[in-house]
Amino acid sequence: MWYFAIALVFGVVLGALLPLSIPLVWARYLAVVLLAALDAAFGGIRASLEDRFDFPVFASGFFVNGILAAGLTYIGDRLGVELYYAALFAFGYRIFLNLGVIRRQILTQWRKRRAARQGNPSI
Repeated sequence: MWYFAIALVFGVVLGALLPLSIPLVWARYLAVVLLAALDAAFGGIRASLEDRFDFPVFASGFFVNGILAAGLTYIGDRLGVELYYAALFAFGYRIFLNLGVIRRQILTQWRKRRAARQGNPSI
C-alpha cells in the first residue's frame, strides 16, 4: 500500500522539478487521463486496505480507464461536444468515494490498534 503513496509523492516532486509544459490543445486529455490514473491509484489503495488487491485488475483499470477517458475526449472534440465532462464527473466522484472509504478504513484500523493497546479489544 505504501508503494502507491511513495510513487505519488515521487511523481509530484518529479513533475514540480522538471520544466515541462503541456500544449493547451492537450490540456483536456491530460486532465482526464490524470483523473483516471488517480482513480485507479485510490482504488488500488482501497482494495489493498480491504485485502482484495489484484494487480491485473489494477493495471487493466489503470490503462483501460485512461484510454476510455482520452477516447471520450477525442470523440467529443471531433463532434464539438464536451464529452470529457462525463469522465471528469465520474472519476471525480469515484476518487472522493474511494478517499472516504480509505479514510474510514485507516481510522478503523487505528482505533482497533489503540483499543488493543489499552486492553479493550471490543472495538
